[in-house]
Amino acid sequence: MTQDTLSEAEYDAITDAAAHWCMRLHAADCTDEERRAFEAWHEAHPLHAFEYEAMQEIWEVAGDLPRTEPEALAAQRKPLRSWRKFAVIAGACAVGLPLAAYSGWNLGWVPNSYQHYAATDSVRQITLSDGSQLELNLNTDLTFSNYKNERRATLNKGEAFFNVSHDASHPFVVRAGDGKIRVTGTRFNVWMYEDQVRVNLVEGSVLVSSNRDLPGDGLRLSPSMQARYRHGDYAPQISQTYPGDTSLAWRSGRLILDNLALHDALPLINRYLDKPLMLADTSTGAIRVGGVYNIKEMNNLANSLPKVLPVYLTRNKEGNPVINSMPQRPPKS
Repeated sequence: MTQDTLSEAEYDAITDAAAHWCMRLHAADCTDEERRAFEAWHEAHPLHAFEYEAMQEIWEVAGDLPRTEPEALAAQRKPLRSWRKFAVIAGACAVGLPLAAYSGWNLGWVPNSYQHYAATDSVRQITLSDGSQLELNLNTDLTFSNYKNERRATLNKGEAFFNVSHDASHPFVVRAGDGKIRVTGTRFNVWMYEDQVRVNLVEGSVLVSSNRDLPGDGLRLSPSMQARYRHGDYAPQISQTYPGDTSLAWRSGRLILDNLALHDALPLINRYLDKPLMLADTSTGAIRVGGVYNIKEMNNLANSLPKVLPVYLTRNKEGNPVINSMPQRPPKS
């Protein structure tokens, strides 16, 4: 196998190997010896890493397939080796399938299109295949899949503003953390950091659920309303946003902190940092901070905090900067 030119058979062999390793590494009985063999294969050729990453993305989509299938469909399907079965599904997802040619589409199991989008050091604007327009904040990762019964975006991390193309018969669902946001056509923002999710509605209406495994579509938001939820919440917390809300300032490249306590401000700051800021204690978290910051220059913020707040910085054993409040001097007698 040469670096510059590969035959069709060689490409097929790499794709098959990528599917095999994806199956094995997700298997409960995968051994340390197998993992070392995978690492050696992964580093042996640049295309190995590329194909494996593609298989990983398809695996995430295939993870939404139901664990069982109708008996009639199972009876029509010949037995396949497990990794070969996955390779067939992966190939089907990758190229898109005619409606009549693949029963998985008709049953709503498998998408006929799948895209992956990421924004790293700048805000990114994208148009999905359904015509919906999105803006991705820095350090954002999102996938989009088109199923027969719904359009599905998965926010893996970061923040996105959605201007969803209206289609009442084909709802648009955003998955973020444990919950979901269901719409037919509207404009809204979804922010996710660790296990926190916040949804701000600008126009139209959305249904927000904090746990997509629960029955029902969740609570309805009207314009200028906000929903928040975290891992384990039975229902989202709903509130009204005030007229001067600055949570969407990132779309113009700014982060505006309006006299926030540090424990509330750090999740908004840390999403932009290489190493997140930590708090030494709860009293430090109560110190308030304000100001307007360029989201592309947030790594400079940590060093500037001692200049504007009564704090100093240390580092923990992981190398993260830790904010400490300055000790109060005893009053002079």
